[in-house]
Amino acid sequence: MVRSYFAKALDGYVSRLNDTGWPDQQLNLLKQELDVHEDAIGGFDDLSDLYLDAGNIEGFRASAGLSDDDWAENESDLRRELRKARRDQIKAFLCRAESLEGFSFTEPAQTAPAPPQARSASLGDAYADFMAEHQHWSDQMAKKARGFLAVLLEYFGQDRLMADITRNDASELKKVVQALPVNRNTKPETRHLPLMEAIEITGVQKVSVETVNNHLAMFFRFWDWAERHGHAPHKLFEGMKVAKAKRAKSGRKAYTKAQTAKLYAELTENHAGLVKKDDHKWGSLLGLYTGARLNEIAQLEHGDIGQEDGIWFINITDDGDNKKRVKANASRRKVPIHSELIRLGFLDWVATKANEPRLFMTFSYDQKDGYGRNLGRWFNTRFLTGLGSKEDGLVFHSLRHTAVTRMRQAGVELALVQEIVGHERGSVTDGYFGEGYTLAQKRDAIKKFKV
Repeated sequence: MVRSYFAKALDGYVSRLNDTGWPDQQLNLLKQELDVHEDAIGGFDDLSDLYLDAGNIEGFRASAGLSDDDWAENESDLRRELRKARRDQIKAFLCRAESLEGFSFTEPAQTAPAPPQARSASLGDAYADFMAEHQHWSDQMAKKARGFLAVLLEYFGQDRLMADITRNDASELKKVVQALPVNRNTKPETRHLPLMEAIEITGVQKVSVETVNNHLAMFFRFWDWAERHGHAPHKLFEGMKVAKAKRAKSGRKAYTKAQTAKLYAELTENHAGLVKKDDHKWGSLLGLYTGARLNEIAQLEHGDIGQEDGIWFINITDDGDNKKRVKANASRRKVPIHSELIRLGFLDWVATKANEPRLFMTFSYDQKDGYGRNLGRWFNTRFLTGLGSKEDGLVFHSLRHTAVTRMRQAGVELALVQEIVGHERGSVTDGYFGEGYTLAQKRDAIKKFKV
């Protein structure tokens, strides 16, 4: 049913492509959506779910004739399959679009052609082209990609032709990745050792199943790209993920209304004495009332708090401190400050920070986690544990899931929620909505969030 639904939709896309073409802006939106679904395969991702909810779930259910009970019983499995189908549908369409960008004037051969040479490039050359094409990635994403692919390059060698690497070779590399020591490049026992010697060291912790799968996912993504761009004759690493042990609960989730009420009460009244720093208080309240990411909040400067047309907002940007960063272009945004934060005195507190380089001076910088590390550790361990609210799936990032969920439940349209929390607007029509929503529209949407 999933395949039939997406195949039919793909036929419609291709028909339109052949008749009228497809604007570059819409193709770029599809590429952005593809990145989201590829990152989400095998795990929970709220943005991937938002894309499915916006453009596919309702249509698929109608096409398949699924009742509410059928959907509820199979939702988790179906969402996983829908992600994969939407991912591969976009790939097929983009491949078709790329094929129309040139013309062929070659006459049909009159004699039997010689067997074609397998297309191939060296791993090193293909890797350089792959990373050059993905310069739009955030620094964090690019760093992860380089780290994962460094293992592949070291194992096979930079000069190895991609055509010479077989499925059996890929299977052997998978075994090597499963044997990788944790923090191989920094641990004294392994940091100076070549790859094949490092995996033989005993008594060291091996990387998790999640880390193994992250490596394999990047290997597949790289090989898929190489095959589509003529660097390799075939794809590798498809379907090679390692199965995770099943748990009763997994993934991040939203807080219930009872839980947010408990968080709010302690953050504002400090009954249990858990909130010893204003930085912890206001950083957490901003997360609750804006849905902003942890580091987006922790790196805020005094100048990032502004007013426009009578509306106070936080300006999430990577301008200013050269250590500030944002996840993607859509992450740069103005988010209205909830009236409850103003009532609690947030603006008065901000005024006391006028001479400080940042609002949250107790949050030190970390190369991996930016400025958000201190706030995240305090919230996820001391605060939630002290409240008796520590459970699987509930962390600081769950405040973001909560904001998205509550606004959607209050009737705020998907694209507006995406703009508030810094997700790329995903529908084709939204590609024409260049200016985005006004601060007033975003303020009215945020007002609908209730603790």
